[in-house]
Amino acid sequence: MKLTNNIGFILLAVYLILVAITALVPGVAIPTVIFGIVALAAAIFILIGR
Repeated sequence: MKLTNNIGFILLAVYLILVAITALVPGVAIPTVIFGIVALAAAIFILIGR
């Protein structure tokens, strides 16, 4: 398995994992600010090509 060196896609993967955990595990509550920060950072890094 080869991981990508693109930080934007790594942040996107982290965001998707966090969303899946909060959707599947009812006891886990992650603040929406965390989701927003990770999503914004991922979008910026993907757009600039990093």
